[in-house]
Amino acid sequence: MKTTVEVPDELYRRAKAEAALRGRKLRDLVEEGLRLVLDERRPARRQPSLAGLMKRARGKINSNVPDLASNPVHLEGFGRDARRDR
Repeated sequence: MKTTVEVPDELYRRAKAEAALRGRKLRDLVEEGLRLVLDERRPARRQPSLAGLMKRARGKINSNVPDLASNPVHLEGFGRDARRDR
């Protein structure tokens, strides 16, 4: 199929020169480029993290229980080797 494509003059000159260096026609170079772009696999979407999924839910429920990390009773001995503390 024939079609007309407008490209900047500089791009046309570079493509024409590259095709000549490869001993090919410009149309072959354009076809190869289109195939590369169209056949390129799109990166898979990353699975969202649990933190990302729960982001909007944070702070929605008030259980009246303070955060355990802010209660010194729950932090007592944290990070120490339990055998040494006995």
